[in-house]
Amino acid sequence: MQSEVFVTLTPGDELRLDLQGSQPMEHEQARRWLDDEFIRLECEPLRPSGKVLLVDKVLTVAQAAGARHFADAQWATQFARAAVAALSRPMVRVDVPAMAVSF
Repeated sequence: MQSEVFVTLTPGDELRLDLQGSQPMEHEQARRWLDDEFIRLECEPLRPSGKVLLVDKVLTVAQAAGARHFADAQWATQFARAAVAALSRPMVRVDVPAMAVSF
């Protein structure tokens, strides 16, 4: 199955991360990768309760990573693999300016 992730970091500037030919990531491995990046990039929970949903991690990691990390093809591919595996969706759209993730 074809998987891809679209990331908008600034309005009108969308990155397309095509996972054609990439090894799928296991769900638990994807959760760990997102957890590690959430901590490494010093992300903050979006909800006042402090609860962090997987979709929140995908969004806040993308936000904290910014263009610098997405310019690194290896990191960007890992992000895309983790996003589709953690969210169990073949296509994910991350819109940082709108603070939204859609499928």
